[in-house]
Amino acid sequence: MASSNHSSVAEFILQSFSENPQVQILIFSLFLGLFIVAFTGNSLIVIVISLNPGLHTPMYFFLINLAFLDVLSTSTVVPKLLQNLMTKNTISYGGCIAQIYFLSWWLGAELLLFTAMAYDRYAAICQPLHYCTIMSKAACCLMASAVWAISWTNVTIHIILTAHLSFCGPNVIDNFFCEIPPLLPLSCSSIYINNVMAIMAGTFFAVFNFLLILVSYGFIISSILKIRTKEGKKRAFSTCSSHLIVIAMYYCPTIYIYIALGLGQSLKEGKVASVFYTIVTPALNPLIYSLRNKDVKIALKKLCPFLGNNWPFGKLI
Repeated sequence: MASSNHSSVAEFILQSFSENPQVQILIFSLFLGLFIVAFTGNSLIVIVISLNPGLHTPMYFFLINLAFLDVLSTSTVVPKLLQNLMTKNTISYGGCIAQIYFLSWWLGAELLLFTAMAYDRYAAICQPLHYCTIMSKAACCLMASAVWAISWTNVTIHIILTAHLSFCGPNVIDNFFCEIPPLLPLSCSSIYINNVMAIMAGTFFAVFNFLLILVSYGFIISSILKIRTKEGKKRAFSTCSSHLIVIAMYYCPTIYIYIALGLGQSLKEGKVASVFYTIVTPALNPLIYSLRNKDVKIALKKLCPFLGNNWPFGKLI
């Protein structure tokens, strides 16, 4: 962390979505609702899959990791956002650095996890006879460990570079939480290396991994088209479409923000993009990817038969 002599800024001011009290109450209610949905839905996924031996397969193993990361990422951003909506929009220097560290770790791991999940689908559809060997328990654990470790290494490098920057004013971050792209322009020292590293990270985590996913799905779609039965094609496309929707909702805003930073463009629209991958997508992910899955629905009803249709996800399952 930077010492007190290294930066004269003790706290940062976060930009709210509106200064109108009535609008702030509406935004507070909306984000609180999304947070409850994200936390509850993803927690249910973790519990249901963990307690059901029939779901202890590679696909659901990665789903647990994804749900856990969604809980962590929303918990890193939303509670502080809700507090700021009710009080003043400030965050301490140390709190800002900590928020960047953990959020970047979780989000980076999610982007890598999508690549691992795409590879799992590739192995299941394109290499069905060798699937159990390719996606063994040891291989899955190794891939998950690599996802967390690579993201941690990346964010550690970024946080070290960021902590060595000097901040002497202004201290207004043009976003509702601390993130590297809107923080760097506030530094009164050179941010050239930070920008280069941000572009490299964005290229690797967003662009390169996205291309790997596209290649995987190119092979997957080719294999699906060779399936003779209409029902088989429908089942395979159903699994892939859910995955692709979630991927698009994460990758599009991430690529936009980090590439826009490197090109020196305004990040005004980045605030809206950030809402998607920090709040909206984690809330929708259980509905799009997991709770609409037949196996998860059956396991959930067995675990919680009293839920029936009289709960938020009831009509969906």
